[in-house]
Amino acid sequence: MNIVFVSSEVEPFAKTGGLADVCGALPRSIAQRGGRISIITPFYRETSLQVNKPVTVAEMKISVGPDTFKTQIITDPQRHDVPVYFVRCDKLFDRKGIYETAGRAFSDNHVRFICFSKAVLAFCRTSGMQPDILHLNDWQSALIAAFLQQPGQDPLLRHSASILTIHNLAYQGVFPPEVFDLTGLPSSFWNPEQLEFWGQINFLKAGIVNADLITTVSPTYAREIIDPEFGCGLEGVLATREQDLFGILNGADYDAWNPASDDLIKAGYNAQNLSGKKACKRALLERFNLDPALMQRPLVGCISRLVDQKGFDLIAAIFEDLLKTDIGFVLLGTGEKRYHDFFTRMAKLHPERVGVLLAYDNAAAHQIEAGCDLFAMPSRYEPCGLTQIYSLKYGTVPIVRTTGGLADTISDCDQDHLGNGFTFETYSGEALLDACMRARSCYEQPARWQALIQRCMACDFSWDVSADAYLKLYQKALDKKAALPA
Repeated sequence: MNIVFVSSEVEPFAKTGGLADVCGALPRSIAQRGGRISIITPFYRETSLQVNKPVTVAEMKISVGPDTFKTQIITDPQRHDVPVYFVRCDKLFDRKGIYETAGRAFSDNHVRFICFSKAVLAFCRTSGMQPDILHLNDWQSALIAAFLQQPGQDPLLRHSASILTIHNLAYQGVFPPEVFDLTGLPSSFWNPEQLEFWGQINFLKAGIVNADLITTVSPTYAREIIDPEFGCGLEGVLATREQDLFGILNGADYDAWNPASDDLIKAGYNAQNLSGKKACKRALLERFNLDPALMQRPLVGCISRLVDQKGFDLIAAIFEDLLKTDIGFVLLGTGEKRYHDFFTRMAKLHPERVGVLLAYDNAAAHQIEAGCDLFAMPSRYEPCGLTQIYSLKYGTVPIVRTTGGLADTISDCDQDHLGNGFTFETYSGEALLDACMRARSCYEQPARWQALIQRCMACDFSWDVSADAYLKLYQKALDKKAALPA
């Protein structure tokens, strides 16, 4: 089985969030199980820092409406585990930022990812790859599913099946109606059952309607998104594809996220010897100039985009009450200005107990996971989430709301003596504060706390099970494709 894995960001080449982590780790795990898989992703400015000696393997001209873009397919021959091909078009991708700059989305994102999608298919046709499966990820590559369904498709791709993975339904790639003409798709695709979405074109909807199978990144989220509360306007479309919609939980890359081998933290440790975790906490307090007395009190970490979806309205609502309990707090992330302003102010008012780093910093993320006692993730919704899974491995107890992948990975230790965290269901500051207070109470019971840490670190959310599930789904997609009329 020949699999082509298509994503707009792949770690370590380009990253804005968990999408890149997944799209870097999953193909490797599939390859380890014998899957013949290659990755195709754009060549951004920041990607050049990770590709040492690029080799051009194809050149092509891609038309997007009236414009034609000179495009290259390049690769890094030094990477042997999973071949990675890059769509290089400097006019579209050689710029600061992946999707936006200074908080504003690029005005030509529709052109950029139409070109990218067409280049992927052009390379598949001309390179002899002849993929059995095109695994698409999010709206940036979802149009490929529609291109595969258009009449007169190239015979080389006629038998290729497509799978679309939705990593976050809130991001859909919605553009003005005139963008439809730039896709080059026949006019029969412009209707409410296909690409039209309230008078606009919706790239993600194009994938949902046309992909052979659809996945999302946790079983609970797969159920949630066919409900209006979480469906982001596409719940009706998804309901029509419910038999083809599957939830497969994301895994963690324990090669990168493992306190026993992590060279980004102060000291290594494991479940049998936690002395290194104390050293990591001390180093984290020193990095943020926090009160050394916090060594004896709970330190809560948070690594996230600073947006309402991640529950920051709840955190802000209870923050002063939380600090009254002598809890310390460390934050890493960027997002909305109002949250930047709020946490900057809190750090100035409480410099000994609040540390804030408004940035993307991978090393700091590892250090927070290792140095904190608790990890807060009170999301309004969460397709899967990876940081709570990393927290478990680092013995940093999660406090989460039971939604999406959080519900699939964290269970409440007060409700279940085998639980691995503290959960709440009602989306309110009071419910979050109650979970925090229950966590604080557990922290003050050394034997119970130690047992909880041991259970957390024993959890296994590696890619093994998920990769096997994807391989089975690939075969299901091929069987479905083969059963269709020629």
